[in-house]
Amino acid sequence: MISLRELARLAAEHAADLEHPVAPFRVGDRVLDTDARPALMGVVNLSQDSWYRESVAPSTAAAVRRGIVLAAQGADLVDVGAESVVAGSTRVRPQDQIRALVPVVEQLAAAGVAVSVESYHPDVVRAVLVAGAQVLNLTGSADDDVVFDLAAEFDAALVLCHVLGDNPRELADTAVDRDPYPAMTAALGARADVARARGVRAGICVDPGAGFGMARLTDPRERLRHQSVLLLNSFRLRSLGLPVCHALPAGFAHFEDEVRTAEGFFAVLAGLGGTGVYRTHEVPRVRAVLRAMADLPVD
Repeated sequence: MISLRELARLAAEHAADLEHPVAPFRVGDRVLDTDARPALMGVVNLSQDSWYRESVAPSTAAAVRRGIVLAAQGADLVDVGAESVVAGSTRVRPQDQIRALVPVVEQLAAAGVAVSVESYHPDVVRAVLVAGAQVLNLTGSADDDVVFDLAAEFDAALVLCHVLGDNPRELADTAVDRDPYPAMTAALGARADVARARGVRAGICVDPGAGFGMARLTDPRERLRHQSVLLLNSFRLRSLGLPVCHALPAGFAHFEDEVRTAEGFFAVLAGLGGTGVYRTHEVPRVRAVLRAMADLPVD
């Protein structure tokens, strides 16, 4: 159970991390101080396999329209992806991802929208950077060196996701650590160091990967409990000096018919955990929740 007593215990146990300063997240010409105001990353899914139907765009025009609407609703970034992470979904070849993504990125960038692209394939990464993407939501680590070089070449920002496997579509069948943060902090810190060494100068933020699930956590309630722990413990990554990003879970097993309200609830947990960048399908709902958390007093 989430309680004030347990939250106080968690904060006291890792007090140094809670107050550790983090760098701003630079995206193009903008510098986002995520401690002063959390950043919102809206979602546009180009894959018909994506289960969050409200985020699925069936055409280029629909994707561009949704991206512009998300920006108008308060999204600082619009994250576009062409391949679903749903188990059993169709794998999309890099050339097909490029064909779907590039016109959307070009048109959103031309409209002044800061575009993030969720990918892990170097060919896709190069194509979307040429098209005008400013952020790489890197959901794989097999080709880090090549992707970091591309980010440096195009002055792109990075979201480094912690995934137990090469990417969310190829998860490793390994036991899930009850406290993954020590190993996660070391792994993400090492990757960030490599990115800087290879010339990345734009913003870097780190993502614990709560939205991807783990191969052995097949029970949706068990997976959601683990994701909630990840959200509440996010501040422990602040020791890296980098903002924390979270893809907010949907929690269908608990929320059922009210699933569209779930991301607002998980935004509260993420906010208590010190998250700076929120990847969400529900930008207006999450924006309202975060504004209330910032404005309402505790005494």
